[in-house]
Amino acid sequence: MLESAIQKKISDYLGALPECWTCKVMASNKRGTPDILCVINGRFVAIEVKRPGGKPSKLQLAQLKRIEAAGGIAFIAESVDDVIACLASADIELG
Repeated sequence: MLESAIQKKISDYLGALPECWTCKVMASNKRGTPDILCVINGRFVAIEVKRPGGKPSKLQLAQLKRIEAAGGIAFIAESVDDVIACLASADIELG
């Protein structure tokens, strides 16, 4: 499956949650910005989407670490199931 198709599935899932505001990043003036940014129940979440087996760049990893250092939640996801699992491990309640 193409990365863009995975991004769409994740964006659609998040967009259907009433407690979530989400934005698919199309272009940014900050290189390495994660693919999907959202706020869920007041918590900032950044998601770098990769197809299975895909590897993030050093810059993408650095941006995820900066977001975490600033108090946000940041992770890499290959599927909607990954997103659900990561949000649960961050104690973000959905639905």
